[in-house]
Amino acid sequence: MPSSFGDNLKITIFGQSHSPAVGVSIDGLPAGLAICLDEIYAFLRRRMPGKNAYSTARREADVPEFLSGLADGITCGAPLTAIIRNTDTRPQDYEQLRDVPRPSHADFSAFAKYGTAHDIRGGGVFSGRMTAPLCIAGGICLQLLRREGIRVAGHITRIGDEHRRGFDPVKIGNDEFDILQNADFPVLDKEAGERMLAAIEAASLAGDSLGGIIECAAIGVPAGLGGPLFGGLDSRLAALLFSIPAVKGVEFGSGFSCAELRGSQNNDAFIIDEGSIKTRTNNHGGILGGITSGMPVIFRAAFKPTPSISRQQDSVSLSRRENVMLTVTGRHDPCIVPRAVPCIEAACAVALYDAFLGMKTMHNS
Repeated sequence: MPSSFGDNLKITIFGQSHSPAVGVSIDGLPAGLAICLDEIYAFLRRRMPGKNAYSTARREADVPEFLSGLADGITCGAPLTAIIRNTDTRPQDYEQLRDVPRPSHADFSAFAKYGTAHDIRGGGVFSGRMTAPLCIAGGICLQLLRREGIRVAGHITRIGDEHRRGFDPVKIGNDEFDILQNADFPVLDKEAGERMLAAIEAASLAGDSLGGIIECAAIGVPAGLGGPLFGGLDSRLAALLFSIPAVKGVEFGSGFSCAELRGSQNNDAFIIDEGSIKTRTNNHGGILGGITSGMPVIFRAAFKPTPSISRQQDSVSLSRRENVMLTVTGRHDPCIVPRAVPCIEAACAVALYDAFLGMKTMHNS
């Protein structure tokens, strides 16, 4: 099923942007685990719409309702199912899009596959709204990973032309993670963040939008998670990342820049550090052959600019088969990147916990 993911932890996401609710079902969680609901609420608030000038004006409380899988806050072995009700919908904003697709949006490709049956309201199943249930699953996995000594955090490294350096790929500390996860606008450099916010405002005033890059890292990850070929942690994580609307590129470690290097420059020399095998550098991003090496897992995801902009654009009429002009109305993020940071963290946490459960199963068999 295209709406499901996982080998050991199986998650299924359901709903549409303007359906009564969106939700997630999680099968495979071990019984007897305490889940802090307040932490999940706080995590979801980081991606919640309508909080500031650089997000959509749509206002949703994004408070999940847990229907099964928990008994007094403890996992009980049954599939954990939760929903988030959609309350602030304006389907009238999308009527013209039934016939005139937005450039660079899924409107046309969805029409090509599903015809007029596609739910165009809010983008339907192709909407960024579908990352809310992903964040429920990710919020749970983040808690469970932290109890195993594994932490995940992301930050913004680029908005349009404004960019900032990333993590030190070898020495990523808990202090950086604490700062990022308590920040309204998660960047490592406050001045760079102010320039990024100014760039978003300028694009919005021009009726335009901006894309950007999010870098994410996981520390405390043991060596041995993942597998070869289709079971590679990087390939599984990439599948989750590309399921987040607007993600157009993913790279691990040195990524595309390694194509400019020689092997002698890109290779990460092994060393003994306080009795443990590590690498002096981390161009491999913590994953070798699809399996974690024990170094920080580090990757970046590139986001395209939001397709829904108020500037007039060229499009076509699907019914009349003629060229037309389109002006998109409604409420849309001028830049989705700030609200996408917890979504990237959620995807990373789900992939890691799925692999972690796989390693526990193998060791216990």
